[in-house]
Amino acid sequence: MKTILYISIVLLSTTLYAGNKSEKLEVGDKAVLTDVKMTEVSGEGISIADAKKENGLVVLFSCNQCPFVIRWEDRYDDIKVWADKNDIGMIVLNSNYQKRSGDDSFEAMQLKAKEHDYTFYYVLDKESLIANAYGGQTTPHVFLFDGDLKLAYKGAIDDSYKGAEEVTQAYLKDAIYSIGAGDKVAIAETKPVGCGIKRKVE
Repeated sequence: MKTILYISIVLLSTTLYAGNKSEKLEVGDKAVLTDVKMTEVSGEGISIADAKKENGLVVLFSCNQCPFVIRWEDRYDDIKVWADKNDIGMIVLNSNYQKRSGDDSFEAMQLKAKEHDYTFYYVLDKESLIANAYGGQTTPHVFLFDGDLKLAYKGAIDDSYKGAEEVTQAYLKDAIYSIGAGDKVAIAETKPVGCGIKRKVE
């Protein structure tokens, strides 16, 4: 009961918090700020363009401690494997500017990546620059781009934050498969579910 109540409160705060000063990429729009270098947990500077593969790129806004991320993160490696099979890159961004001195510090990101053996790029979106430009709302929130870096899908990873065993619609994996096969994505947008990004706003 406490878990349900807590998640309900988080969902309410997400709805109230969702930034109204960010831009918003729509399906079909080209990715922007693709050459901006962000610091990866390895210390390397990585951009959207660097992470892209032949058929496209998964851009996933995430963080360290959001309860929704914790419930979904065991699927991140599977997404990476699926993306690799379809020649699509993957980059995960932490845009929680307001929590840089705590749970979402760069040092905490490095520990998180090491603890979970991340096989994908995990980068610091230092001043929420990419989140604000793309319209990232929650952790997690997915933006899938095709080989021309046009937005093909955005929204939730799948239809169940509770666990992989309860998924009935794997939105992101289905979209990745469609792009890899050269097909149109059937479901191009879903509602993201998670904690509001603690972004930097002007």
